[in-house]
Amino acid sequence: MNVAASDLPADTNGMRKFDQVAPIVVSDEEIAAAVQDADLPALLAALATLTGDDRLLADDLQPPPPKMGASIKPQGGMSAEAQDKARRLAVEALISYRDKGSPEPDPRPPLLERAMRFLARGTGPEYLPLLKHELALPRDLGAPDWRKTDIAPARDFKVAVIGAGLSGVAAAYRLAQAGVAYKVFEKNADVGGVWWENVYPGCRLDTPNFAYSYSFAQKQDWPEQFSRQIEIQKYVSRVADETSVRAHIAFETEVLSLSYDEASARWSVETRDVAGLVRTETFNAIITATGQLNRPAYPDINGLQTFKGDLFHSARWPAGFDVRGKRVAVIGTGASAYQIVPSIVGSVSELQVFQRNPPWMLPTPNYHDEIKPGMAWLLHHVPYYGRWFRFWQFWIAAEGRLPLVEVEPDWDHPISVGRANEGLRLECIEHLKTQLVDRPDLLEKLTPSYPPGAKRMLRDNGVWAAALKQPHARLITDKIEKIEERGIVTEDGQLHEVDVIVLATGFQASDYLTPIKVTGCDGKDLHEWWAGDCRAYLGITMPGFPNLFMTGGPTTGVVVNGSAIFSAECAVEYALSAIHELLRGSYASMDVRQAPFDEFNRRVDAGNLTKAWGVAKVSSWYRNRFGRASQTWPFSLLEYWRITERANLADYDLVKV
Repeated sequence: MNVAASDLPADTNGMRKFDQVAPIVVSDEEIAAAVQDADLPALLAALATLTGDDRLLADDLQPPPPKMGASIKPQGGMSAEAQDKARRLAVEALISYRDKGSPEPDPRPPLLERAMRFLARGTGPEYLPLLKHELALPRDLGAPDWRKTDIAPARDFKVAVIGAGLSGVAAAYRLAQAGVAYKVFEKNADVGGVWWENVYPGCRLDTPNFAYSYSFAQKQDWPEQFSRQIEIQKYVSRVADETSVRAHIAFETEVLSLSYDEASARWSVETRDVAGLVRTETFNAIITATGQLNRPAYPDINGLQTFKGDLFHSARWPAGFDVRGKRVAVIGTGASAYQIVPSIVGSVSELQVFQRNPPWMLPTPNYHDEIKPGMAWLLHHVPYYGRWFRFWQFWIAAEGRLPLVEVEPDWDHPISVGRANEGLRLECIEHLKTQLVDRPDLLEKLTPSYPPGAKRMLRDNGVWAAALKQPHARLITDKIEKIEERGIVTEDGQLHEVDVIVLATGFQASDYLTPIKVTGCDGKDLHEWWAGDCRAYLGITMPGFPNLFMTGGPTTGVVVNGSAIFSAECAVEYALSAIHELLRGSYASMDVRQAPFDEFNRRVDAGNLTKAWGVAKVSSWYRNRFGRASQTWPFSLLEYWRITERANLADYDLVKV
């Protein structure tokens, strides 16, 4: 696929490699067979913009507006008649495209906006800029539209990026596009962050994979809908390799402290490398990309250190560790345990799962499935089909299950928080009942007593219930009293003897930027100021810490709609717009004012109290130790994108160079 370099911002040519497809040389019958496996709404949009044939976007083919429940209707809810017609037209279009020699697509596709509206049925014009950003055709709309050499060529300006996970690589990439000098500090030996660290059995996404990818690097050939850890890490690594990013990363280098000097308007970054060498470098700005799920949370259980067998956190699974033939205990039934247990149950001699609160499970029959062969073929041969499939997944999840977790003040129920929430609860329970009709004891233990959406909802294809029904598996709901040399003692006095204890107990999600010591103006200590109740303006900046920008910060987590990639890209693009203003306006620093900081946090706190996770009493990583929902974004993706699209200088105190 040929795209003129002049059409692309600097340092983006490598990203177009993700769009490369092979020419079509197969028979009519093979094309028709492939289309049987297609995701039709996205294929129609891709072929319409490829061929200019508006018949592919006919009204009777348009999928209805997505209505999210516990599950999503196949083919976007298209009728059988519409599906038959769509397949016929798609096959005709593909045969015609093949017979023309599979020509290169128009770099500015016809019918582009019409195809977007075809998929995003019922959307108003206010959504179009965001949708164009996510599709990124004909160009990467998230790329900075400026270069440092054009606005401040003589100014010495360098940015430190803390972390080389998905957010850190995105930040580095955008800085490179703008021609801003930067250096990335990464404590691990490679890129990927949480996807490099978590190698436990079964580790994979629970967000559809195409949507969980950069808007600027849209991979066509994901092998699964919900990819495994190794595929995500390889993807991030490829992005780092095919741009200038990897060359600017200091690996195995942990950041110890960040300290701001008002006189010079510069940050000192103190690091320690793998050899133990401590050094300090200075920067004009900082972008933190340390993530929320990178510091394991260890449970407060007496005797944790007395166990004589193997004990480790799921995020620190020892390389090559083999559980075959061993008696294994898994403490926790959250996302990690939910993936580990089915993956090891067939290998261990005995499995004991200790549960505090059961998870709500969303029916996802294809959770472990590979992309169907025909669909995979189309992704390899239809230009931009992967982009349109990603776009379609993004749109379905744009509001997602947000309406289903809404608190209704007039709703009186011991568990659910509203009528839609009750509908979701009943749908999930019916799904659970079908799997446990023969095990009423397990059904009782696995039925949550809190509203859906109050905790992370997990993807279910039946393997969790099947694992717990195995004769050598036990689900234990008695409280853990202590751990001793031989195993786990529950409050009923029973000793559960095991060889291995896996702590699937989550992360310190609410303790942002720990354990880095961060000192701002007038010696202001960030962690003392937060005192465990972390807040930030837009989840990105804090008063008294000029030129410090966070990704994945407080109240930015989209937990029932969208993905972490979306909010990370928003924060990165906001930080780049702020750096642009610093350079363009000859400002040494920008420090968010207290008033907008307070107003933003008041509004988000109020919004979170209208959602299940804000009012439920169940423990969750969505809430900090004070019970406040400090991690979650309660509004639409459109709203977060709009308020982070560009830094508003009126929100900041500015100091000239």
